[in-house]
Amino acid sequence: MNKLMILAMFLWGSGWSALKVLTYELPMDVVVFWRFFFMSLTFIPILIFFKRPLVLNKDSLKYIMSSSVLNVSFMFSSFYGIKYGLAGAGSVIITTFSPIMTFLLVAILFRNKLQTRQYFGLLLGLVGGYILLQLGDFSLFLNSANLYFLFCATIWAGVTVLSQHSQKHIHPIHYSFFISVVATLFMFFYSYDSDLMVVFDQDFKFWISMIYLAVFGQTIATTIFFIASGKLGSEKTSSYMFLVPVFALLSASILLDEPMQIHVIIGGIISMVAVYFINKK
Repeated sequence: MNKLMILAMFLWGSGWSALKVLTYELPMDVVVFWRFFFMSLTFIPILIFFKRPLVLNKDSLKYIMSSSVLNVSFMFSSFYGIKYGLAGAGSVIITTFSPIMTFLLVAILFRNKLQTRQYFGLLLGLVGGYILLQLGDFSLFLNSANLYFLFCATIWAGVTVLSQHSQKHIHPIHYSFFISVVATLFMFFYSYDSDLMVVFDQDFKFWISMIYLAVFGQTIATTIFFIASGKLGSEKTSSYMFLVPVFALLSASILLDEPMQIHVIIGGIISMVAVYFINKK
């Protein structure tokens, strides 16, 4: 499960570069609709492979609807954050603060007590994020794009907790599938007056980015994340998100020709050490 989580974080991290490409091309509602649509299609062969009957009940529907709303909200915020800010900054802020907010949310809701090493790991995660962003002036952190990213981190903390507790009522594969279907339907009605067919006029680069996000960045990576949250717990699962900015910045350097700087390497190493301390038995 640990190796699968590292793979999922790599897929998520590389997705930030793909999302940046999409923000240049089309409006937010069009991009989000097709992202969820292709994600839903990708789940069909996975459902056939697992051969588990689809079962819905009142309890599972409650988690599906709640998580669908949060997932759509996350897509909106990340789109605008990336559009007006930097992909690297978004990956750092979201993945550094989401585990922290998840730990705090769990501690408040379930009165869980954290161990000293876990507090130390969270502190290291904050330090790593600070170095990665080079925040010499804290006022820079509060620009409009960064606030979108902070909202994303808060939303994903809720998604993580919901995914853990949903597994008492529904299989993670089915959970991910129904979330994507509900989100697709919502986005269809939300964007019905937009030109959804405009995607078929886009170039090869656009489609590579879209397919990567829908299939690898969403279907595969998110399903692994949901499964892990049930096996490892929402707190430990979310701590792996400290690895996302490392992969995001590396992919941006390779795919978008963004320069790799020493503060990125140092901050990335500190973030990886943070994951070790939070998960160390």
